[in-house]
Amino acid sequence: MSGNSDPLSPRAKLAVTAGKAVAAASRAAGRGSGSVIGGRVALKLDPDLLARLAQNLDVVLVSATNGKTTTTRLIAEALRAAGPVVSNALGANMPAGITSALAGSSEARYGVIEVDEKYLAGVARDTDPKCIALLNLSRDQLDRAAETRMLAENWREGLAGSKAVIIANADDPLVVWAASSSPNVIWVAAGQMWKDDAWSCPSCGGVMQRPGDDWFCGECGFRRPTPSWALSGDHVLDPHGSAWPIHLQLPGRANKANAASSAAVAAVFGVPPQVALERMYQVQAVAGRYDVVQFEGRDLRLLLAKNPAGWLETFSLIDPPPTPVILSVNARGADGTDTSWLWDVDYTRLTGHPICVVGDRRLDLAVRLEVANQQFQVCDTLDQAVQLCPPGRIEVIANYTAFQDLRRRVGN
Repeated sequence: MSGNSDPLSPRAKLAVTAGKAVAAASRAAGRGSGSVIGGRVALKLDPDLLARLAQNLDVVLVSATNGKTTTTRLIAEALRAAGPVVSNALGANMPAGITSALAGSSEARYGVIEVDEKYLAGVARDTDPKCIALLNLSRDQLDRAAETRMLAENWREGLAGSKAVIIANADDPLVVWAASSSPNVIWVAAGQMWKDDAWSCPSCGGVMQRPGDDWFCGECGFRRPTPSWALSGDHVLDPHGSAWPIHLQLPGRANKANAASSAAVAAVFGVPPQVALERMYQVQAVAGRYDVVQFEGRDLRLLLAKNPAGWLETFSLIDPPPTPVILSVNARGADGTDTSWLWDVDYTRLTGHPICVVGDRRLDLAVRLEVANQQFQVCDTLDQAVQLCPPGRIEVIANYTAFQDLRRRVGN
């Protein structure tokens, strides 16, 4: 790692200053954090700025369809045991947002960066990461994201021969296929509830065999690698076979899996599992996710679920019936405008819960729930839905822009 004394060029300094000024103006105008527009302006002025900002950092990239924002937070928390960290903790995960985040800190030793799946190869090229965490790949934003096999191929080509240590989920065949082109991979048995994107072999197209937790292709022999780290119940097993308890305030199996991958990343930087996992306990909520907020005399727990794999994991962590559930779905640009994915979600898992449906696409969701034989009510607003529920806990599950709408309404 080069020393932090490397000065930025005059052009790079100008780009950083201009980006920060534009971001501040955007915030003052009430248009969000300003990080994306600030980053865009900075990159226009110095197209190499991301590479320049990353050159003094030990960089970790985190990419996945689900869980990358949370895992980025967990890794950042763990690495603070070893030194100052800069991170795009609010989830602006394309080059402009990443550039903006890195420009915000000149003192950091580590950069922990969440990267949109489509931009991973390019950001890896620019930032020369020491470590890359690949968690999962599943269908998402069907109107514009490449089919998952193509994304895996893109990762595979972009990471071929990478010097980075790749921390990869051994239970996701698409991730294994993508990571297998790299010379230095550490496999983590993090589990995979959602299997519907990996029934055919990414290597040859043959049918995947899935006995128990194992998987292999009966045609070409592509198979699950032997993991050196594993999630086992409430513990992480390290490569020496030691079991370390997972201490989290975040709910659900998926977050334990995120913690297992994060512990494996931390170990690459010399942070022992016990220290890493204890530090992860600090994380209570991630950009509003899992927060419990008081609203209209009820306790609303805010849960984000953007695609079928995410909804499946979320259903597994909600309180049992008869806890009411409010579902909110939009189909704006950031969500993807195609809602056909609703038919891939098993809504029978909500049987016994009173359900209220809100959001721009509440009628699409209502049709899907009708077919799944669920009892539900369609409401025009969150307030109306909350008032239909008795006092106490309500689980509120929303996709991306619907989640932002909810946070604004409840003042979170």
